[in-house]
Amino acid sequence: MSDLDAELDAEWIKERPVMVHTTATRRLEWDAAHRVTLHGGKCRNLHGHRYAAEVTVRGQVPEDGMVLDFGIIKTELGGWIDDNWDHGALLSYRDAELHDLCDKQGWKVWIMSGEPTAETIAEELFIQATNMVDGKGLAVERIRVYETPNCYAEVVRHD
Repeated sequence: MSDLDAELDAEWIKERPVMVHTTATRRLEWDAAHRVTLHGGKCRNLHGHRYAAEVTVRGQVPEDGMVLDFGIIKTELGGWIDDNWDHGALLSYRDAELHDLCDKQGWKVWIMSGEPTAETIAEELFIQATNMVDGKGLAVERIRVYETPNCYAEVVRHD
């Protein structure tokens, strides 16, 4: 780094507002089937969605200029989604009959602690993403899960 570059970096750091935080967001997409067993309408039937999630992390901007390399979210959290949810069935722990059928067929299944709604999927992703950034000086700020292009559920950190 030249002396001029170092001088400019020092000036920029001095002028950076003290109380700001910076976020970085990565969008991930996957396909999965689910049914909401406690739903009174057609969503109680097995059906599928093209899910999308926006994963937002918060942290300080270090010298490399990146809160978090977007590729890490894709590789780590996207890899977890691929391994556990993509082209699988997201089922409630209550849905034993469908779980048994999927097992007999050798289909991918993920058992949720509640009904597999956009809300509980967002909560699960928040937990997984938090585990992913643990120890990296980052915080998961928000997870937004789109069940359709027009409908989403969101989990937001409240410190």
